Amino acid sequence: MTEPTHDETHGGALGERLNWLRAAVLGANDGIVSTAGLVVGVAGATDDRSALLTAGLAGLLAGSMSMAAGEYVSVSTQRDSEKAALALEKRELREQPEAELEELTGLLEERGLSREVAREAAEQLTARDALRAHARVELGIDPDQLTNPWHAAWASFLAFTAGALLPLLAMVLPPGGWRLAVTVVSVLAALVLTGWSSARLGAADPGRAMLRNVAGGALAMGVTYAAGALLGAAGV
Repeated sequence: MTEPTHDETHGGALGERLNWLRAAVLGANDGIVSTAGLVVGVAGATDDRSALLTAGLAGLLAGSMSMAAGEYVSVSTQRDSEKAALALEKRELREQPEAELEELTGLLEERGLSREVAREAAEQLTARDALRAHARVELGIDPDQLTNPWHAAWASFLAFTAGALLPLLAMVLPPGGWRLAVTVVSVLAALVLTGWSSARLGAADPGRAMLRNVAGGALAMGVTYAAGALLGAAGV
C-alpha cells in the first residue's frame, strides 16, 4: 500500500479547524445582531446611559451563557453517540471478526479499489488497528479526536461575547447624540466582515452572504428601535 500524502494525513485536521473557525464567526455574528437589537431597542425608549449599559450587559451575559450551554449539551450528545458507536464496533470486531473484515473490504471497494486491492488493504488496516480502521472508514470518526464539549462551550461563549461587545460599547461610549448612529454604522460594518468571513470559509459567494447579514441586522435593529420608541412614547 502507498503511504498517505501530506494532504490526506492532515485533511481531517484542516477540516476540523475550518469548522471551528466557521462556528466562531457565526457565534460572533449572533452576538452582534442580538445585542445590537437589544441596545437599539432600549435606545428607542430612553437615552439613559445606565439603562443602556444594564440592558446591554444583561443581553451579553444571557446570550453568551445560553450559547455556551447549548453548545455543551449539543456536543456532549454528539460525543456520547460517537463513544457508543465505537463501543458497538469494538464488540462486533471481537465477536465476528471475519464479517467485519468483509465489511471493511466492501467499504473500500465502494471507494474505487478493486476487490483484490480492497481485501489486501482491509487486512493490513485490520492487522495494524482494526478499531481505528473501522472508525475512520465506516463511521467517519477519529478515535483520538472525539469532539470536546468544553472546548465547544468556551469557543461559543468567547465568540458571542466578542461580537456582543461591539454594539454595547458603541452604544454607551459616544456622546448621547451620536450613540445610535455610531452603533448602527459599527454593527453594519461588522456584519459585512462576518458575512464575508463565513462565506470565504464555506467557499460561498461573499456578496450574497454580506447582503443577507446586513439586511438581517438592519431589520433587527429597525424593528427593535420601533418597538422601543412606541413603548417609550406610551410611557411603559
